[in-house]
Amino acid sequence: MKTIYKFIIVANVIFALVMVSSCSDKLDELPLNTSFTEDVDYTISENMILPLKGAYEAVYTRGWEEFPLISVRGDDVNHGGLGDQQDYAETDKYNYNKDFWMYNSLWQVSYNDIFMCHSAMEQIEKYQEFASNPALGDQYIAEAKVLRAFLLFQVTRVWGDVFIPTNSVPTDLVGVMPTTKDEMMQHLSDQMDEAIPYLLDIHPNKRSDIRGGVTKYTALAIQALANLELKNYQGVADATSEIINSGEFKLSGDFYNLFKIPGKLDDENIFEYQYSDFGQASGDRTSYLFAFFGPQGAFYNPKVEGAGGGWGFYEPSIKWIKFMLDRGETTRLQTSVLFTPRGIAEIQKDAAYATLPEWISNVTPSGDEVLDYPRAMFSSGKHYLPSDQLIPGRNDYGSNNNFRCIRYAEVLLMHAEALTRGASSSVMTADEAVNEVRGRAGLTDLSGVTSEQVMDEKFAELAMEWGTRFYDMVRLGNYAELSYEGRTFTEDKIYLPYPQNQVDQLPVLKDYQR
Repeated sequence: MKTIYKFIIVANVIFALVMVSSCSDKLDELPLNTSFTEDVDYTISENMILPLKGAYEAVYTRGWEEFPLISVRGDDVNHGGLGDQQDYAETDKYNYNKDFWMYNSLWQVSYNDIFMCHSAMEQIEKYQEFASNPALGDQYIAEAKVLRAFLLFQVTRVWGDVFIPTNSVPTDLVGVMPTTKDEMMQHLSDQMDEAIPYLLDIHPNKRSDIRGGVTKYTALAIQALANLELKNYQGVADATSEIINSGEFKLSGDFYNLFKIPGKLDDENIFEYQYSDFGQASGDRTSYLFAFFGPQGAFYNPKVEGAGGGWGFYEPSIKWIKFMLDRGETTRLQTSVLFTPRGIAEIQKDAAYATLPEWISNVTPSGDEVLDYPRAMFSSGKHYLPSDQLIPGRNDYGSNNNFRCIRYAEVLLMHAEALTRGASSSVMTADEAVNEVRGRAGLTDLSGVTSEQVMDEKFAELAMEWGTRFYDMVRLGNYAELSYEGRTFTEDKIYLPYPQNQVDQLPVLKDYQR
């Protein structure tokens, strides 16, 4: 979508002006996607898709701080050691500051976009009154519900008790009590039940109107994720069985490129934020700021001269790297980690890892060299785009790449976990699901798969993706795994404290403040 309709109702504009604040200049700007509803002619049926496109744009336009804050607390990933975001580093160590601007930004931007989804639904309903095909409006509303659900899912995992908006008016939350995490997860599962009958029954990459947009299977995947948090393992098995049985999805045969340009809209991807340079060396583009994850620019020697580096704030943990070495992993480890000479030497300080596989190098398989840099010893390979995949003229780190959100591999592993915890399915056994993922990684099959083995497979497959490891360990009460490399995790550290800015504006949160 090179040109997306800019659409938001007045209430959202007020919300953005009054409530959004952070140290980021970008967050201080007025919203660009502003239009007053009185300018809209709802009798033009072909425009009914425009509010939905506005919702997609809102969801795809994420701040760089959001994903790292959601995902930094697991034992698979560490913060970059040095930098100007010290409270981000402290969050990784389970030392939380309710005044930290990133907390407020994640809450604020997420809720702003949730209201945007409600706005889209309300505007689509107005078009439906005049539409020649009102059923199409039902589909669009269902898609907005799914986008909303993905955002709410992340918010409640981070804070626990949060608000469930029911319309696009932010002030209606004043005086409303937060709902519990379990209530939210049930709400999201129920919402997906409402949405699924109206959604397209195809792979997202088969859509012609909004290619890569939400379909029935995006909703089922979110439903599975919500039920996993509820420990409703039969609900997980039911949702994942439907995805598996559809035949619409398969694992990519190239794990390395799955996270790069060839992997955009791959058959494995169930949901991804989409960006594009539109095949142009300059001009319009939509993008995610991947620089956060890359090796610091001055210490990055790309194969293609002029390609930019990153900031060095997101680092695979040595614990995870050693776990992968112990398993004899090559494909997933080589894909997931960019090594520096200092990082390699640090691993080798442990006598058990004094001799490393020959392929471990500070030069990537694509020929980019990563030198020692101050902030970290490793970078995330899952957020790395080789310099030779950049469009000539586009030098920003990761430019033109999509951001993967839900993959079929995760569906297979959720399915396997559900079965090992007592659920049933006639579609695929736990052994078959796990071995399909292991086979892609070049590992041998397992027989009689246990829950513990499934969790190890999730650790290996989904490292550095959406905090999956952290939330799994929290769900299972396995706090010992999160106490590593000098950190001590306790139950009272599961949720971040509410941002003080939000407590000031929504006093009801004071009773829930941690």
